[in-house]
Amino acid sequence: MQTITPFLQYLRQNRQLPVRIVSPEFGHLTAEEAATYVAPHRSPYYFFMFMLEGRSCHQIDLHKYEVNDNELIFVTPQQIHEQEGMSKGGKFVKLGFDEICLSLLPGQYEFLVHSLNDQKVGFSPSAALRVKAIFAILLDLLRHWDTAPELILAHLNSLLTEINAAYLPAATIPAKDTLSRYSDFRAFVEKHLTEQPGVGLIAEKLGINPNGLYKLVKQHAGLSPKEYITKRLILEAGRRLYHMKDVSIKELAFELGFNDPEYFSRLFKKVTGHTIPQFLADLSGN
Repeated sequence: MQTITPFLQYLRQNRQLPVRIVSPEFGHLTAEEAATYVAPHRSPYYFFMFMLEGRSCHQIDLHKYEVNDNELIFVTPQQIHEQEGMSKGGKFVKLGFDEICLSLLPGQYEFLVHSLNDQKVGFSPSAALRVKAIFAILLDLLRHWDTAPELILAHLNSLLTEINAAYLPAATIPAKDTLSRYSDFRAFVEKHLTEQPGVGLIAEKLGINPNGLYKLVKQHAGLSPKEYITKRLILEAGRRLYHMKDVSIKELAFELGFNDPEYFSRLFKKVTGHTIPQFLADLSGN
């Protein structure tokens, strides 16, 4: 019987850290592990895949990505991820770790919370060489169950710092204090999403005035707080439709905190450009 219980907790490659790395030559599940564990539909951890050579195709939160030489895709917790294809003989490195690892790292990595709606990162030739070297070191470190966690964390920090620099040009990196406040906003929205909290309530809970909250979210997400919440609700609707294609519009609307299913349907079309039946037809390939 397969289980979706904390994947990295059981399949970690280090005694103290929930972290796992895979390459064509290393880290693949045994037949017994594959029969016992299955990755959940929504990623419960941070996932990175760096293409050394070749091409791979992915779908992340219903957006398609093609990843080529020296490019990387990343997935954050709760996002839907499917790998749809890999070129023959493709060379890659896959890395997964959870919030425990992230909390032990010394930096803030803006690309993980900065809403640019893009999960792919390209690197300059020199940066690509450094990233390859870091992945090679992590592969070596995770071959040994008792590797000191400090060594792994040091190279994870280097890797995330390289990705951050490539993803966000220096001129766009926000101040650390505003990033922390924006992270608090995102966390509050995630926790209370289906309650559809008002902007005034969120501002009060975060200890900031509504105008300040508006400026904060606009700076980081390019949206007003209300627009952000609406977009996040419709993204959640898309995620649920993806995995529960037989759910009724009425049921889905109520699950997401909408009292009026017709209003929910209109909002879905306004945000996505598709009616829900059209969206479902696209998912089915019809």
